[in-house]
Amino acid sequence: MARSETYKNEKKSSIKELWRDIKRNKACYGMLAPFMIFFIIFTVIPVVMSLPMGFTDFNMAQTPKFVGLSNYINLFLSDKIFMRSIRVTLVFTIFTGPVSYVVCFMLAWLINEMPKKLKTIFTLIFYVPSMANIYTVWQLIFSGDMNGYLNSFLINLGIINAPVQWLTDGNYVLGASIAVQLWISLGAGFLALRAGFQNIDRTLYEAGAIEGIRNRWQELIYIVIPSMKPQMMFAAVMQIVSSFTAGTVAQNLVGFPSTDYRAHTIMTHAYDYGWVRYEMGYAAAICMVLFAVMFLCSKLIGRVLNK
Repeated sequence: MARSETYKNEKKSSIKELWRDIKRNKACYGMLAPFMIFFIIFTVIPVVMSLPMGFTDFNMAQTPKFVGLSNYINLFLSDKIFMRSIRVTLVFTIFTGPVSYVVCFMLAWLINEMPKKLKTIFTLIFYVPSMANIYTVWQLIFSGDMNGYLNSFLINLGIINAPVQWLTDGNYVLGASIAVQLWISLGAGFLALRAGFQNIDRTLYEAGAIEGIRNRWQELIYIVIPSMKPQMMFAAVMQIVSSFTAGTVAQNLVGFPSTDYRAHTIMTHAYDYGWVRYEMGYAAAICMVLFAVMFLCSKLIGRVLNK
């Protein structure tokens, strides 16, 4: 009884402290409020609702019907396209996750060594592709006729003799999608790493020089990386999320569905059942499987970075 009362008192005290903090910083919380409201409505609530929905047969027109584990059993035992989408997603993740993360870090490091004006210019250059709709440009580059930029370039060099159908040939659609995903992956994670480099205490470099650090690589290993754990963790999580949820690139670039489902990711499969077939229960089950995998990967990355 004493422990429960102590816990209740501590909980009341923490709530009161939070309320006092909100009153003291009401301007800051007011600026955060619009984002938090939209985040809760369009992210938190749908994620919470998808868990029970995954155990139902729901077509958005009739009342959900409870079917137990039927959706999950069908996913792994009967849905061949889903099993293929797992392989495609893993390939996507391997190439666009670690590779993109390393590229983000190296670019942020190189930009940090530039003069102030050049830092701003190059940060904008590398960040803009993550915001802009650049699929039209890439469709011109990967166009399957003689006038496609990539085909024209390779023919002029004598590497190929005839145009390659980059966006319709099953041998190339996944590679083309990965290339574009890498190009637009320099988003929030890249900005977080740029901010991390900016916030490193300059006295650490002076102390390192006294202790025997003589070049930039030693600074990177012994000063920069240990000082940027929060930013590196955030960037890693963002890259994991963007890699596992990749699907928009393939849909806009190689069509939906892609040739022989060669660029069909788990997210694309969820979109197919959710917004094309309106089998929301089945789509929710797909999303919960994806969420579980992303959660486990985030925990694994967190342990690695903590070490």
